[in-house]
Amino acid sequence: MAAHSEPLAPKKRLDSWKEIAAFFGRDERTVKRWEKERGLPVYRVPGSARGGVFAYAEELAEWLKAPNHVLDFAPVAVENPPADEDLKQAAAADLPETKVPADVASPPPVVARVPVPSRLAAARPFLWLVPLALIVGSFLVFSFSHREPRFKNALAAPHVPGAEAQDLYLKGRYYFEKRTPADLNQAVDFFTQAIVHDPGYAAPYVGLADTYNLLREYSAMPPQEAFPRALAAAKKAVELDPDSAEAHNSLAFASFWGFFDATTADREFKRAIELDPNLPRAHHWYATFLVAIQSNQVALVEIERARRLDPSSTPILADKGFILASSGKIEEARTLLMQLAASQPEFVPPHRYLAEAIYFPEGNYAGYLEEMGTVARLRHDAKAEGEVEAEQKAYKSGGQHGLYEERLTSARESFDHDSGSAFEVASAYASLGQKNDALKYLNIAYQRHDLQLTTLIANSELQSMHQDREFRELVAKIGLPLVN
Repeated sequence: MAAHSEPLAPKKRLDSWKEIAAFFGRDERTVKRWEKERGLPVYRVPGSARGGVFAYAEELAEWLKAPNHVLDFAPVAVENPPADEDLKQAAAADLPETKVPADVASPPPVVARVPVPSRLAAARPFLWLVPLALIVGSFLVFSFSHREPRFKNALAAPHVPGAEAQDLYLKGRYYFEKRTPADLNQAVDFFTQAIVHDPGYAAPYVGLADTYNLLREYSAMPPQEAFPRALAAAKKAVELDPDSAEAHNSLAFASFWGFFDATTADREFKRAIELDPNLPRAHHWYATFLVAIQSNQVALVEIERARRLDPSSTPILADKGFILASSGKIEEARTLLMQLAASQPEFVPPHRYLAEAIYFPEGNYAGYLEEMGTVARLRHDAKAEGEVEAEQKAYKSGGQHGLYEERLTSARESFDHDSGSAFEVASAYASLGQKNDALKYLNIAYQRHDLQLTTLIANSELQSMHQDREFRELVAKIGLPLVN
């Protein structure tokens, strides 16, 4: 990736009404009233359907200095209320790792309300309404049916962004390209700030969509939370700039992997490539879509086009390794993925692809478990780390069958506690040869719109079921091509 100027210094962030209230030593009801009546600078989490909020300690401290913001309410008892010196330190502290909210239930607007920096306080009442009207209006029609240079398209769009919004967007892309959980969350923060400064600027919405598209892969963010946000942001980007190849590309990605809408995805990927044939990400993501629908040879062509357009991209190289493995070129894939894992040990995809696309299918369970343990650690997924440890113990004591039984037990337990996937239960049953139970849970996955169904025909554990009538009927209902 091309080098940018030094990243912006992040601000100390408070991630809930509770933390904001504790900052002032007041109760939540009071600070909520201050936001409504006194313009307390509080932000809505992009895509949150249940009131997720955050605020910057620096801005709260500045707000507090205004003469009409005297705290004239009796404080409530809080544990370790912040002293004056603590407030000063909080205002100057660095931003902690962004917390991803885990309570989103349905496709929401990307930004529910846009707060304004303190120096624009006089214009706050008007500016709040403009992005709100733009965004909420665009999602009234929301439904499930429907560089190079790298940033050239974003910066040359018909809407001319302000310099500050443009810089925030580029900072977001800087962190997006680093592809770690913390960096992706930082990217969300910068893209959100860009929208705050210029709600008519399409590129930050593209950035949000792309980041949410990847957060469910690189972090523990649930797909059912990430993809509705991604789709909402991508639709808004297309609305703002219909000629943005990147916006159509993001919409294609979210449409397929979020809602297994292969028809829309194919159309939007092709539109993105038509608008900008030299956009590496369009060829890259189109290739991954093609391999998901078992068009492996065309996928190899598209991933090679992406690699030639952006030869330094490790995500493209990693996905090329996966596509090679899916196309039967196992040794070529193994060599490429092992080189990437050795040169970039903190990068998740090579480890996951080695585990799932090579080691598990060939029966190298020790290698599979080692790589999956690395994936769980890199994704900061404590639950997955515990599951891998249990699988390692089961494999040592019971071999392959013990491993398969433990995977089924773990998947069933998570599903029964409403924190797991019916698709994962089905895959575990299929590994044990229990096809009837596998079909039962695949149908439950369909009824629940389980997003992992996009991998239905590519999943190695389900290949023995490809000729079963019920399985083929399910493939057709989802809209994936039938396999021979």
